[in-house]
This record gives sequence, structure tokens and C-alpha cells, in this order.
Amino acid sequence: MAYVIAEPCIGTKSGDCVTVCPVDCIHPRDDEPDFATVEMLFIDPATCINCGACAAVCPVEAIYPEEDLSEEWQKYIQINADHYK
Repeated sequence: MAYVIAEPCIGTKSGDCVTVCPVDCIHPRDDEPDFATVEMLFIDPATCINCGACAAVCPVEAIYPEEDLSEEWQKYIQINADHYK
């Protein structure tokens, strides 16, 4: 199981989560070319170590363990994974 970034991140992209991630699994960073063209940040499920550091600092409470996502936000599991294909 990994953490997932959900709908509240859209339009926010604060980057606090990127800074605290010990395995660099949240992208795009603000210095990456696609940062300006995406609406939100994404967690790579293959790299995430399920530490929760990102969720603790998210100012809009957009990051959840996959198993705790509400029914309406289940689609963000695939949205995050698709970003890394």
C-alpha cells in the first residue's frame, strides 16, 4: 500500500510534501519541466515507503493511505499510478 494524493491538491501543489519525502516519490517538483502543466502532484506507488511524512505536512489534507481514501476519491489511486507510466 502507498499513500495517494487526492482532489484537494488540485490547484495547490504546495510542495511541502516533496520536501519531506525521504524517497523522492512525489513529482513533479517545482524545478521539473511538467510542474507548470499539471494540476496536482502525484505519488509514485512503486517508490512510496508508506511513511506518512507527506500527509503530516500537507496544508490541504490531500494525502491519504490508499486504504483510507473515500469512495469518491478512489479514482486517484489510478491517477497517481498513471502519472508514472
